[in-house]
Amino acid sequence: MKWFKQLTIAALIAVIGFSSVPASTPTVTAASKLSGKIVINGSSALLPLTLQAASEFKKLHPKVKISASAAGSITGPQAVRKGIANIGAVDWDASKDVPGFKKFEGQVAHKVAIIPFAAVVNKNVTATNLTTKDLQGIFSGKIKNWKEVGGKDAEIIVVNRTFGSGTRVNFQDKALEGTDFMTKGDNYKEVKTSGDMKSTIETTPNAIGYMDLAYVTDKMTAVKINDIAPTEANVINGKYKVWGYGYYMTKGQPTGATKEFIKYVQSTKFQNGSLKKLKFIPISALK
Repeated sequence: MKWFKQLTIAALIAVIGFSSVPASTPTVTAASKLSGKIVINGSSALLPLTLQAASEFKKLHPKVKISASAAGSITGPQAVRKGIANIGAVDWDASKDVPGFKKFEGQVAHKVAIIPFAAVVNKNVTATNLTTKDLQGIFSGKIKNWKEVGGKDAEIIVVNRTFGSGTRVNFQDKALEGTDFMTKGDNYKEVKTSGDMKSTIETTPNAIGYMDLAYVTDKMTAVKINDIAPTEANVINGKYKVWGYGYYMTKGQPTGATKEFIKYVQSTKFQNGSLKKLKFIPISALK
């Protein structure tokens, strides 16, 4: 999708629903009277899913306007709490305490996807099968050269997400088993969104970072961890452990257009269609 290749700015904002759709368009449900405005903030990992779902939902309900922005998971429930968003997209269940973040009182979590996360390296990196110990050493700053983990003699450039990123929370917990990240150094970079991570890995020789599979391109390599590739099949069969659920948070139970939009994202049609094409995994795939 052309728009997806443009996800390189810190906070991509897409507004859907301000153009009219002719009544003769076959995808429009002529009888739909659903109306309203839905504002979605939060996870950049979930943004491709949100944008695609919004586009499809608009065709079914042309009177509904949807805007979506992404600046990191923590901004989602914060925006819901402040009343400036109907939905907060988050890579963890923000209705519960998790390491580093207190729960958001009064918010309800709705599972919308399973998100596989991957360590990724620039195309010039030859070390593409790393152990948990290797990753812990690299991201903590103890391992500084690719030759220490079977690669060529070159300084490792570590690219990290800023605090508040759900992708960071999941990667630290599941790929690094809680090991702390390095936070400074000449070989350290920090980026705000998944789109920023994608562009940085693509253009920085000897770089390593992490992202969800929806952002992985042919200009980088998704690394095997302990000989296991980050694939849908390996998540489902239990071999690959670096994944998490994506959630839409709402203030109490949703109503109106917000309720119907969440139901659409959770529907079998969307889960087994567009969601899978974007490299997410349907929530029904794991029991």
